[in-house]
Amino acid sequence: QLQASGGGLVQAGGSLRLSCAASGRSFSTYQMGWFRQAPGQEREFVATIKSGTSTYYASSVKGRFTISRDNAKNTVYLQMSSLKPEDTAVYYCAADPRWYRASYSTAQSAYDYWGQGTLVTVSS
Repeated sequence: QLQASGGGLVQAGGSLRLSCAASGRSFSTYQMGWFRQAPGQEREFVATIKSGTSTYYASSVKGRFTISRDNAKNTVYLQMSSLKPEDTAVYYCAADPRWYRASYSTAQSAYDYWGQGTLVTVSS
């Protein structure tokens, strides 16, 4: 199970850190991702981190968002800075259990487990 938290209301230019706590003993082997869904739009990829520290970002957030993980705490984080109103969305964390996957998982179909989502609202 995945439990996302940390969402809230923030002004444009501000920062917010999302957390996603996972249960289970295989967390360290999973590739973890963050997706978001804005009102009336499809869910889109935000960032992913492999079991080590390799990361990949959507172009819209690169340089502003940082994904990280603490395997000892079974937690993945998304540090968001320089937030813009267009970052307003429900943010979801997800887990890809295929430890053998060499590529970055950017498609929703790559992820088997999803958190419940946490709402981020950026005011202008």
